[in-house]
Amino acid sequence: MASGSEKLDQIVERLKGTADPKRRYEYVLWLAKKLQPLPDAFRTEAFKVKGCVSQVYVVGQLVDGRLHWQGDSDAAITKGLLALLIEGLEGLEPAAAAAIDPAVLAETGLQASLTPSRANGFLNILRLMQAQAHALAAEPISGIAPFKDTLA
Repeated sequence: MASGSEKLDQIVERLKGTADPKRRYEYVLWLAKKLQPLPDAFRTEAFKVKGCVSQVYVVGQLVDGRLHWQGDSDAAITKGLLALLIEGLEGLEPAAAAAIDPAVLAETGLQASLTPSRANGFLNILRLMQAQAHALAAEPISGIAPFKDTLA
């Protein structure tokens, strides 16, 4: 299933091609380590992912018609899932991000080894990113300096 994001498709293929659940987790944890710290100014209810046991924040910004993301979580696995989505949706146009089918998450093979609450959190992160993409397309936030790259 093509998601509409070449980068997300690459990540999904990499995870799908890994039979060992431990290797999938290692990759997710590696992504978490690459995620840049989220400034405290964005740790607000407006950017908090609802329905997650962990504290998860994700912030989208529209620059020159393309989405750029930052985020953080207090739990390593959740932070890795967030990083996966940030990397997968980085640079997309809002309509493309909003059109990502949540079923693509099941293709990663991660959900089989995630707790139900963590799998639900993964979906809620995507839903918040899509809602932000939709809102930014309607009315971009002005007066905020563009993010630096979130993944080093």
